[in-house]
Amino acid sequence: MNIFIIGGTAESIEIIKFIKSKYNDLRIITSTTTSYGSKIAKEAGSDIVIAKPLPKEDILNVLKDYNIDIVIDATHPFAEHISQTISEIIDKLNMPFIRFERESVDINSMKNINLNKIHHVKSFNEGGKLIKNNFNNLNILHLGGINTASEVIKYVSNENFYIRVLAVKSSLDKCKSLGILKDHIFPMTASKNKDKKIHIKENEDLFKKINAKVITTKESGDTGGFKEKIYAANNLGIDVIIVDRPIIPGLKNKTSVKSINEFEKELNKILENKN
Repeated sequence: MNIFIIGGTAESIEIIKFIKSKYNDLRIITSTTTSYGSKIAKEAGSDIVIAKPLPKEDILNVLKDYNIDIVIDATHPFAEHISQTISEIIDKLNMPFIRFERESVDINSMKNINLNKIHHVKSFNEGGKLIKNNFNNLNILHLGGINTASEVIKYVSNENFYIRVLAVKSSLDKCKSLGILKDHIFPMTASKNKDKKIHIKENEDLFKKINAKVITTKESGDTGGFKEKIYAANNLGIDVIIVDRPIIPGLKNKTSVKSINEFEKELNKILENKN
């Protein structure tokens, strides 16, 4: 039986490893948008990896060419377009489907956070406007990924804009194309250290290094290091502009899980029906 995982997230790697450890007869085809994501998916055990963004027609071709039986959407919570596209395909083809949704973080449940320093917006463009109106000429550190940097930088001077990005060529090239100053770019690699206190300290060190007064980020969940960013900013009295998660209409009535245990139960239901 063939499973198609739309991945590129830590959760997708967890799913691949789990399936390979428990289901010997399942073949995994994974799509990622980057070569880095492809590498770690292959290392995790995916049988086939497609390392490029897939438009709708390409997804349909994958489903047909690899005779896919089950589709797993393990994309990022902010990958609105791809999740909506997948949901439309699933509706049309009536295929077994599971959405692995990263658990969200409720800021109000976090201890000792100064909520006056937290600013919720619906997009990075809205966040950029907020910076222009309320935090003009202050140092801004963008932690929302390279693909959203252009929405913020148009409202901020080059001298005040800083960014932390994955240390991959495509991200660094895009920083250059956006005109971001070389010494304002902080490449990072995925950390294997699970100690949250260390991550908070690393964030604090960077924030202090550039004298950041505002950070821009998205509610990417605990897996994405969201809490560590908030705590670090809170410790230093830095304002945080948070882009809240989008609501994806197509996922409203779909099977959604938030843990491997939930995933296993839903997958077993599908496999039982198939048999």
